[in-house]
Order: sequence, then structure tokens, then C-alpha cells
Amino acid sequence: MDLRALVVCPDQDSANLLMLILSELGLAAEHTPSITRGLELLDSQLFDAIVLDYRADSSSEEFLSRLRQSSKNRATMLVAIVDSEFNARPIFGLGANFVLYRPLSAERTRISLRAARGLMRRERRRVPRTPLNSKANVAYPGAPELDALLTDLSDGGTSIQTNNRLPTSCKVYFEFALPGQQQLVRLSGEVAWQDASGRTGIRFLDVPQTSRRLMQTWLQQNSIQPRQTLPAQPSTSKLTGTPTFATQAPDVPQPELRPASREATLVTNAGNRRGERRFNCKLGAEVYRLGTSVPNRCTLSDISEGGCYVEMPSPLAGQSGVEILVRTTDTKFKIRGQVLATHPGFGMGVRFTFRDSVEREEILRLLAVLAAGPALDKQSR
Repeated sequence: MDLRALVVCPDQDSANLLMLILSELGLAAEHTPSITRGLELLDSQLFDAIVLDYRADSSSEEFLSRLRQSSKNRATMLVAIVDSEFNARPIFGLGANFVLYRPLSAERTRISLRAARGLMRRERRRVPRTPLNSKANVAYPGAPELDALLTDLSDGGTSIQTNNRLPTSCKVYFEFALPGQQQLVRLSGEVAWQDASGRTGIRFLDVPQTSRRLMQTWLQQNSIQPRQTLPAQPSTSKLTGTPTFATQAPDVPQPELRPASREATLVTNAGNRRGERRFNCKLGAEVYRLGTSVPNRCTLSDISEGGCYVEMPSPLAGQSGVEILVRTTDTKFKIRGQVLATHPGFGMGVRFTFRDSVEREEILRLLAVLAAGPALDKQSR
């Protein structure tokens, strides 16, 4: 077992259930009923996940504070257990990635921990990075362009220094020139880790062929032999421009595409950015404007517990209420939402508006399936 979890929970029945499910998911788990002992382990050992029985008391608050200040575990996946009537929003603000509600049920706990398992970093950096000092422009949905300093580079990622923390749950788009090169590198990535000093580790996601060649050339010239593992990806004419496809073999599925607009946000303002991890997917669905029975066939992508991106050529007008019918191989369900951003020719961003806990559980179950295995096929309608 290469993944390790720490369970800090005084209730033995809950702890037994958590340890059993974590073991089923391939995690080597250690349990302690004491927050004091949990803090000792936090300072001395590295964990991929921590499950905390949160009691809204000073001990729990101290644990959360120490966790996010820990040199070893500040980026560790955190699952918090709270009372059923507890408002979970503040606990997400304190750094929780998932929330479980008391009393724990085996089914819901397994769904949430399976989703968390799919998000855990399975490996540490495998290739060395070449140090450099190069300026970069950074953009992500819902915020103006930022200036950053690239401090090292490999074919799979980079470290940057910024004055602003980057969001941890959406794509980040980069534009930079490497030393000795005139042509710009343009690509997207995701945040792998951040520290309090402003340093951020970025894992590359979509790398156009031209940018890949530029980086490989530079790395070879600087005594780093890059791995030939970067896939062919869609190229982009500008950082915020319209994507264009690179040539791919017919049997290779096309990667997810959607506009890299700075305004393409699923949040109500720039200060309240996405708090959930998003999953790439291609789910066949139908979307209806609330109050109508006219179906609009679409594809859902980039889905989280709070919302999704609906790919369709003619998105509905902004701020519309919608109902989405989702079909997978083994389930069908409806979810309501509100359109927050539209991109004619591409699609629209939708925030979910749950009417009850059943609808939220459907989304959590879907996320668990996406996290645990291959992409779901679109279903015929």
C-alpha cells in the first residue's frame, strides 16, 4: 500500500467503519482517538489523507490550524466528520475537502472516501526540475491576469512564485517564454501544492504540440532529458482565444475543450471561488429551461458537487433556471441549476441548486464513480 491515512476519531464504531473502508480502498490507515496524539503524528509523519471527527471545539480548531501549517501535511486531503445539522460551509473554509455526516452510514462513507481516494496524489515528483528565472502570465476563470515568476521546470510541471494564492479547483492557464526562446509557451495546469510564502507547484494538463516541443528543446539544452509522455493536445492561438485541434489518430478520444475565458466562472464573485474539486467527463444529458418541456441535448463536462459545464452550441440565456436530466450506464436522475456564464458556440456554466439531500447524494455518487474508474459513456436518448 503506497497511500497512508490518519483517522482521528474518538468514536470506536465510526473509527472501525472508516478503517475498514480505507483498507478496502488500498490505504494503510492509522487510528488514534486523541487529537493530542493526532497532532504528534501530524508533525512527524506524512499522510495522503486525514479523517478528523470535527467537534467544533478548541481542540478541533487547533488540529485544523496545525494541519494547514504543517510542513509535511499542509496539502493532505482532509475529510471532516460533522453533525447532520452542522452547516458544512465553514468547515470547507477551514480546509476540508470532503464532509461526512454523523451517524456514518457504510454506503455514504464508502462513496465519499472513494471519491477522495481518486483525488489523492499517487506519486511524488519522478523527474528532476531545471531551475530558471522567467516571467509568466497566469489566468484562471473569475480573476484578472496575474504576473508570476517561474522558478523551475520539468516536462510535467513547474514551480511558480506569486503574490496571490491560486485556486486549487480549476484549470490555470499559462503564457511564458523560456530563456533563449522568442516563441511563447502556452498551456494549462492545475495546482498540486501551495505554501504560505507564495510558492505554488503546478502539474501540467493540456499542452499543445508547439509548446511541448519548445519545453523539450529547452530542457534538452539544459541537461534534462524529458520523458516522452506528454500527449498530443489541442493547441490554442492565444491564452484566452478559441481552441483549435491538433491532428490526432481517429481512435484517440478528443480531450475536453472549452473556452479559456477569464469570465468563464461558476461562482458569483471573484472572492468566492470554487471550493470543490472538479472531474473531467463526457456525460450525455438533456437540459430544460425551467417551466418548459423542450429538451436540449448536451454534454456535461468539468463537474463538481457544486456545478458543471454544459457543452451545447446554443446555450440558454444568462441567469436562466434549468433542469438537467443525466443518464449513465446504471442510473438516471434530474438536477436543477442556474446558468451563471454563457459562451455561444461552446456552452454554459451551471451552478446546481439542490432541492433536497437526495439530489446532492446523486451528485456525490456520480463523482465517486468518476473518481474511481474510467469515463462514463454517453447514453442514447
